[in-house]
Amino acid sequence: MSRIQRLGEVLIAQIAAGEVVERPASALKELVENALDAGARDIAVSLEQGGVQRIRVDDNGSGMEAEDLPLALAPHATSKIRTLEDLETVASLGFRGEALASMAAVAEVEIVSRLAGASQAFSIRSRGGHIEPIMPAAREAGSTIIVSDLFSETPARRKFLKSESTEYAHCDELLRRLALAFPQVSFRLAHNGRVQRHWPSAERALRVRSVLGEDFVEAALVLEERAAGLSLAGWVARPTYSRSARDAQYVFVNGRFVRDKLIAHAVRQAYQDVLHHERHPAYVLFLELDPATVDVNVHPAKTEVRFRESQAVHRFVFQAVSKRLSATAPGREAGQGPVFSPATTAAFAEAYRLPQQQTLAIREPDAFHAALFGPLSVLHPNLPAAESGTAPADGGGIPPLGYALAQLQGIYILAQNAAGLVVVDMHAAHERVLYERLKQAMGQDGLQSQPLLLPCTFKADRSEVAAAELHAEALQTFGFDLGVLGPETLVVRALPPLLAAGDAQALARELLSELRQYGASRLLEERRNELLSSLACHGAVRANRQLSVPEMNALLRDMERIDRADQCNHGRPTWFSLNLADLDRLFMRGQ
Repeated sequence: MSRIQRLGEVLIAQIAAGEVVERPASALKELVENALDAGARDIAVSLEQGGVQRIRVDDNGSGMEAEDLPLALAPHATSKIRTLEDLETVASLGFRGEALASMAAVAEVEIVSRLAGASQAFSIRSRGGHIEPIMPAAREAGSTIIVSDLFSETPARRKFLKSESTEYAHCDELLRRLALAFPQVSFRLAHNGRVQRHWPSAERALRVRSVLGEDFVEAALVLEERAAGLSLAGWVARPTYSRSARDAQYVFVNGRFVRDKLIAHAVRQAYQDVLHHERHPAYVLFLELDPATVDVNVHPAKTEVRFRESQAVHRFVFQAVSKRLSATAPGREAGQGPVFSPATTAAFAEAYRLPQQQTLAIREPDAFHAALFGPLSVLHPNLPAAESGTAPADGGGIPPLGYALAQLQGIYILAQNAAGLVVVDMHAAHERVLYERLKQAMGQDGLQSQPLLLPCTFKADRSEVAAAELHAEALQTFGFDLGVLGPETLVVRALPPLLAAGDAQALARELLSELRQYGASRLLEERRNELLSSLACHGAVRANRQLSVPEMNALLRDMERIDRADQCNHGRPTWFSLNLADLDRLFMRGQ
């Protein structure tokens, strides 16, 4: 074995560069973050060949003194921390002090900067790790940093870069994140001489619209929660806007974009009751907390963090997102504009979309419905006048989902509310109602049982019979009385009251299948809600089931009383609405 020797300074810098500068996007990240830390309000980025050939960042920040330019290219030199205490409470984006030095070790770097109030600008250049003398230059206050021929000093690393379009896409995504985090800053992005992005400074809601698009805005729900020194704000998309990939998930901690598994898990859990398991939610979340309680010095790329009170953060994020998705915000009435303020919405021309689903407000039914499913005088003229419960002409007494008019093709309920027409998917809606009620009814002692008027006997295979014998106690916990009549015969004698109208055989088979696959203990602890969701699906009314008007109205009132009524357990919408203005446009009334 050869003797130990000290590495040269250039080689040390080139090795360190591998941690900080993985590709053009990571170099761009450091440059733009330095501009933001310098107080820039206007940042222009220009790339050539996806950033491999050239990265240029111009800003109008505070600039640097001439004497500081060599230090900017030196390793472990920074203006942002002085002591360990500063590092533990760092609030700036860049702070390590080796980003520019790392770039200078693997590329050609030029800095042109003018301190605000200074008489002139100065420039400095580094080539092959060698820093050239400071030279006078011309520019307004601020800084320009140019990184050319990335990895030209380490050709082996350059071979690992992807195509020009791929590297540009990473740079574009990086700038999108920073644009979301700093809406007060104007960003411009050019590639190969052509302007690709321009985001002028704006309020955060407008920036979200311009970066993520109209579709996200239409599906977004505003979230704002504070508790115990934690603040969470942003937008979470309705489950109907779910994605096939995690390409619309943005989390910022104290203004810094992070990929945090703890927060991602908390959000995923909040969506689990309303989202299909193979789909991914979309959201933009800004978490603010005391910098001393979060460690941002976990990874050189500074995209990972560690929380001092991780369980408290997880619980806070989960509860905040879950509460917003449950659509129980007080004071919101159905038909109100979905997410942004009137001033924000007026700033853009709204695309005409039909139909629409607004957040369903939770509302207690009127006194008559509590006795007889709501006012039915129009559909049932024989009701006594004193009991008709006719709503006022101005719609003030009409509940959010209105009153049932008819059933369409045995699948949809057509209802009239104060705004216009409501269309409800009766199976999806009933499935959500059953699921929420099953969760509420599932106490420590399990679900109650209700004997069937006629027990249901069915042929079963031997594995199902064995599961019924082995898990008899667990079956009772879920409200099932399931007996063995023979080697291949089972009988259902009782079901939970909420499922008594469902298909007893299908319900029993579903429960036995889950018990065989996961076992009783795991089913009761980890997968209880998944099982209740499946049971609710089997117990909900099916297509072609004819409902009476009172039954339809009862379902509408149930939807108004439960959480998460906008989606079924699989994330499908349960209802849509068409207001009178929409209908008038369809029929060209007044045109």
